[in-house]
Parts: sequence; structure tokens; C-alpha cells
Amino acid sequence: MKIKAIVFSLIMALMPITLWAGLTQPAPVTIDEENRIAQGDMVTARFSDNDQELIGCGVRKFSTGEDTILSFAFCQARIAEDVNIICNTQNPELVNAIDSISDYSFVTFSWNEENECTRIGNSTQSFYIPNFKLKKVKKDDDDD
Repeated sequence: MKIKAIVFSLIMALMPITLWAGLTQPAPVTIDEENRIAQGDMVTARFSDNDQELIGCGVRKFSTGEDTILSFAFCQARIAEDVNIICNTQNPELVNAIDSISDYSFVTFSWNEENECTRIGNSTQSFYIPNFKLKKVKKDDDDD
């Protein structure tokens, strides 16, 4: 009887862990033009039903021909044809921040009145990765 009680207690203790396993946290793209902040995760934007939604950043590097590399970076977000923003920067620290963005990142950035990027952040965590199992199950259900 004690063994059953111990097993039951262990199962109950582990229950919250199993309930949170595989947690996903979609973050649709938002653009706050008044406060000049855009954010969202790239996966949610990519698979959104809104075919205008996007978010991301990029880096371009050019050689000036004399051992000097010019770095230029930008971030962009859009939720509708007339609700979009692109900011740019040559700040080496912000360019480095963009270099750390990965495929499943949450991206956030801010800009000033001249559309220069003033803040770039990202978070790459497992809950931004889509639930591939769920999508597969849905697809299998559609095949029936």
C-alpha cells in the first residue's frame, strides 16, 4: 500500500512538469508607432493567416577595398500594407545584436524620428519554436 502511495505522490509531483512540456508561446507582430516599438516572433509571423505580417532584421557588409568593412543593418516589421516600419543602423553593437538572431527568435526593436534603430533585442527560447507535433497531427486529421 505504501508503494502505491509513493508512486501516486511521485506522479502528482511530476504532473506540472509534464503539463508544461512542449510549451509554445506565439507572439504575433505588434507595432506601436507612438512609442516606436515593434516586436513579435518570426515563426508566428511566418505562419500567420495575415499574409502581410513579418518581422526580422538583416546585416549587410561591404568592403571599401582598403581592409575596411562597412557594416549596415536594418530591422523591419509589418502587420498591414500601411502599418510597417524599417529602421537602420551602423552602430557596431546593434549590428552584433542582429547577428545573434536565429530562425526561431522573438525580435524587438525601437527607432527614433529619423528611422534609425535605437534598440534591438531578441530572445531564442524553445517556446518560440512551433509545435511540429501538433501541426503534424492536424495535417493527419485533414487527410481523413
